[in-house]
Amino acid sequence: MSNPSLLILPGDGIGPEVMAEVRRIIAWFGEKRGITFDVSEDLVGGAAYDAHGTPLHDDTMAKAQSVDAVLLGAVGGPKYDGLDFSVKPERGLLRLRKEMDLFANLRPAQCFDALADFSSLKRDVVAGLDIMIVRELTSGIYFGEPRGIIEEGNERVGINTQRYTESEIDRVARSAFELAMKRGKKVCSMEKANVMESGILWREVVTEVGKDYPEVELSHMYADAGAMQLVRWPKQFDVIVTDNLFGDLLSDAAAMLTGSLGMLPSASLGAPMENGRPKALYEPVHGSAPDIAGQAKANPIACVLSFAMALRYSFDLGAEAERVEAAVNKVLGDGARTADLLGEEGVTPVSTSGMGDAILAALDAGL
Repeated sequence: MSNPSLLILPGDGIGPEVMAEVRRIIAWFGEKRGITFDVSEDLVGGAAYDAHGTPLHDDTMAKAQSVDAVLLGAVGGPKYDGLDFSVKPERGLLRLRKEMDLFANLRPAQCFDALADFSSLKRDVVAGLDIMIVRELTSGIYFGEPRGIIEEGNERVGINTQRYTESEIDRVARSAFELAMKRGKKVCSMEKANVMESGILWREVVTEVGKDYPEVELSHMYADAGAMQLVRWPKQFDVIVTDNLFGDLLSDAAAMLTGSLGMLPSASLGAPMENGRPKALYEPVHGSAPDIAGQAKANPIACVLSFAMALRYSFDLGAEAERVEAAVNKVLGDGARTADLLGEEGVTPVSTSGMGDAILAALDAGL
């Protein structure tokens, strides 16, 4: 059998730096575990614009469609602020999500015990936190038509359309329920059915899907109330499923419960391919952080954990994903900290590669 294939798109800013540490872990799996991947690399975002005049070359898009999984670093930076909207670095990422039809965005918010004091909330509120937000990613207000800025009378009007079909809601809801069956068997669906017709349809469809999963406890919550509950007592949730706009907001709020965006991975999954694996894109939640790019200060953990998600969801290597996660947990428990995680007095930060060294050492120790 051929090796599973992985396309790496480091992107901009700190993307290449954190991805370099993931490459070392991929190599470790080949050397120490006999698990090898066919890895290719290409450009996305500003790096692709610099080389090709477009944030995602057609050839790169074709590669992304052909591999088992894509691992992306980060895109964007102030260098590209003056570009036309159509060729901004972020358009490359949006094109990947849209053309690969990656409709389910999985955003875990897990608080490692060693970092519980880094959250802005009290330790007892966040310690042991482990929730999953499933965000619909290819429809809703970010893609609905009509959209644009028009002239109306003597002023301009900005228009965006919130639009969902039953089938779009159904498939992301099923993704959430399937995840819940492997976790705590609880799903909370969040929308604004009190003021939005799309929210009414969302609630109706999710309720119907829930009937196919009688073991899962389904609840509904207005998205604004959900945001309040996330910062009040987040451990009440297991899996949250919500639309594109609310998912964007709620997942970022949940991310900061854990203390640092530099810690959090994500997965964007689509329909199964012929080999049974889902179309998949994995990426850290953090941005390109151009202010620290090239300074060896970036935290690679979110990108490393994104690779762990690929092991679990694309390559059916759940035990190996747990191996990576356990190594990260050990490193943090032993006190290794990149600059974004400094809180204790007198702690010297490790570099990006220093954190990679520590994770590799923990992987070795776990054999």
